[in-house]
Amino acid sequence: MIPGYEVVERVLALATADETIVIVTDASEASLRWAGNSMTTNGISTSRKWAVASIVRGSAGARVATASSTSIDPAEFESIVRKCEADAGEAEPAEDAMPLVSATASSVDWDLESERTSIDVFAHLSSDLSTGFDGADRLYGFAHHQVETVWLGTSTGVRRRFTQPTGSVEINGKRGDASGWVGAGTKYFDDVSVHGLLVELSTRLDWASKTVELPAGKYETILPSSAAADLMIYLMWTMEGRGAQEGHTALSRPGGTRIGEKLGALPLTLFSDPAYPGLEYSPFLTTASSNNSVSLFDNGLETSRVDWIRDGVVNALAYPRFAAEKYGAPVTVPGDNLVLTGGSDADIHDMVARTERGLLLTTLWYIREVDPATLLLTGLTRDGVYLIENGKVTGAVNNFRFNESPLDLLRRATEAGATIPTLPREWKDWFTRTAMPPLRIPDFHMSSVSAAQ
Repeated sequence: MIPGYEVVERVLALATADETIVIVTDASEASLRWAGNSMTTNGISTSRKWAVASIVRGSAGARVATASSTSIDPAEFESIVRKCEADAGEAEPAEDAMPLVSATASSVDWDLESERTSIDVFAHLSSDLSTGFDGADRLYGFAHHQVETVWLGTSTGVRRRFTQPTGSVEINGKRGDASGWVGAGTKYFDDVSVHGLLVELSTRLDWASKTVELPAGKYETILPSSAAADLMIYLMWTMEGRGAQEGHTALSRPGGTRIGEKLGALPLTLFSDPAYPGLEYSPFLTTASSNNSVSLFDNGLETSRVDWIRDGVVNALAYPRFAAEKYGAPVTVPGDNLVLTGGSDADIHDMVARTERGLLLTTLWYIREVDPATLLLTGLTRDGVYLIENGKVTGAVNNFRFNESPLDLLRRATEAGATIPTLPREWKDWFTRTAMPPLRIPDFHMSSVSAAQ
């Protein structure tokens, strides 16, 4: 298989369109599964996908078409490029057309081959898990590691390369009818404490030795970092400027957007930063298609820190260059990590100790949007909701369906603890790099009791 950078150069050399963009992505993956206290499967795989975008410019504007392929045979490249160029000639003018990003400095590692992972990345993980397998609790779970190497080349001279490692581990524990979940995100698993995860899991299963039935209603609720991440990710995904300008989203208000609006009393800052330690992502944009948040024409644009909410105030929305020009807004590239800061140094145990009566959630599941105008979401609790009484967890309660808006949660939150790296359970397959504090919500809406176990 020829190196990814060579694919870029060969496709660009074949191109006859006015402008061409080529993105090559090599993925190396390793996985490990266990069930009933024994390892079941492990495996490694490698794959390649690449995309070409052909742009034809004329008096009516820029016409663009894209084609994607998993072919590794150079003999097939030309037919793919020609078909893409023909499709571009027949396309409607692109609304988001802009000049392509010009070349600056090329990546110094441009002509290196893709990086690989292996099953060895799980060495200490599997060794430490074996101690848990010797216990009475039944353990199930999955660990996954992916290393993606991306090359971006354009006919305007852009040559960029980036390698993104992404890992996660999830452990489910069963004790009788009780179930608990813990998880962690990582780059290379060297910072994952399996012992710490198993201790936390055992604690949660201990809490479930007593069960209490509660009705639907509004409860003072502590959201751990993982649950907070799932809700804040959904908020960030909706923070795109065009929809807000056109009145389609919860970030709209009459005559414009909610930029500048204060959300609640806590000075929380929600941001994405490609240089955030441990959660780094690509310093440049790659995209094979356009939407309201990113534009194909912006490939190669530098990414940087974006404060979506700063000190409790809505501060930024995502604008590709064409939308930024249309609405007179700053160009803002969406991020591939998400961090919430501005709380205290309290951990979740400190927050429980200060709770007279309330609920401790662990994870959320099956989150879906109900009303885009208010960003109302619904979903289910899963693998442990616990009753707090007089500063202590006294038992597990039934599961609920909830109805909440992450915007409203930020308005109503009365306490945020220390920010820690966390794994969002619901969205981890799409968005893994997060750091969040636990949040205290005085009136989290459990809209109905769920029979889910």
